[in-house]
Amino acid sequence: MNVDTISDFLADQRDEAPEELQGLIIQFENLWERKLWHQLTDSLVQFFENPASQKQRLQFYKVFISKFADKINQLKLVDLGLKAASACRDDEERLSFLQDLAKKVDNENSQDAFVYATIAVGMMKLRVEDEEGARQDLDKAEKILDTFDSVEAKVHAAFYRTNATYYSSVKDYASYYRNALLYLACIDLKELSEGERKSIAFELGISALVSESIYNFGELLQHPILAALAGDAEWLRQLLLAFNRGDLVAYDKLSGHISNNELLADNEDEIREKIYLTALTEAVFRRPPHQRAMTFDAIAADTRVRSNQIEHLVMKALSLGLVRGTIDEVDKLVNFTWVQPRVLDMTQIASMGARLGEWGENVNKLGNWIEATGQDIWAP
Repeated sequence: MNVDTISDFLADQRDEAPEELQGLIIQFENLWERKLWHQLTDSLVQFFENPASQKQRLQFYKVFISKFADKINQLKLVDLGLKAASACRDDEERLSFLQDLAKKVDNENSQDAFVYATIAVGMMKLRVEDEEGARQDLDKAEKILDTFDSVEAKVHAAFYRTNATYYSSVKDYASYYRNALLYLACIDLKELSEGERKSIAFELGISALVSESIYNFGELLQHPILAALAGDAEWLRQLLLAFNRGDLVAYDKLSGHISNNELLADNEDEIREKIYLTALTEAVFRRPPHQRAMTFDAIAADTRVRSNQIEHLVMKALSLGLVRGTIDEVDKLVNFTWVQPRVLDMTQIASMGARLGEWGENVNKLGNWIEATGQDIWAP
């Protein structure tokens, strides 16, 4: 296509565009004629980011951008392509468009752009319920990502977001939890709308509760995303905090919300066992290291688990690596030697501070005793 034809296309698009975009389209022809590809790309990014350009994006990409696509930053080309794809008629057309885009940037010097486009293809396959195809694309993208020394944060963000979506789709809640947190680590929360923040925070909280392998919610509890659980979702934040404290009283007060949520209700027995395990680890944590020999009755009092189920509870905690120790079945005694480190709230921190103060006093007393007892030895 020659300059005159491009000029005609841009003139037609300018006439169809809202007044706020006409000035940008006039710039396009000037930059095109002068072959200022970097400046032209930046102007196109500005154009595509304007919601008013939605109806014109696909035409701009196919007729205009495709003529100099190999001359501009390939990662920005993919960005423009992703925005253009939003104007496709349906998901099938959008998937085909993105697959062609990925092939176009599959070059030795633009593997970051290829990964970015491949991830977008994977997300679209999830939308058309092709989970197996999406997994293959994500595995391919991850293999290439692992070879990079560095890559733009948005590429990693796209990978973790799509990976999280995949794991949510296949109901692998632990993997969803990890990938969603990694996604949040790659972005500024301000980039998300209030609704998006609330949705992600809610899904993270539910996934943490129903996962078979997550017993420490510390990373989530420290994350600012949790502030999005306000209003009608405040109960979930309080439930997560109750789990972190092993607070059975608070759990009982909030348990009504569990039966009102389908996924939580389906896993209610497992969730209750999880709060018992958290109560056990909290009970062990509260005790000084030299007083962690607990009778079955003491454990039952702290966890509200019947005495005949204490051994099973402790064995579960040992197998999960939440605690370490030995069980004396004859004396019905458990000698705990270690408890998994955990994130503490202010009450727990105050308790630890008091214990450290007590430890310091005991060390001081021991020092004074040694000094007094060994005066003849210390004398010069």
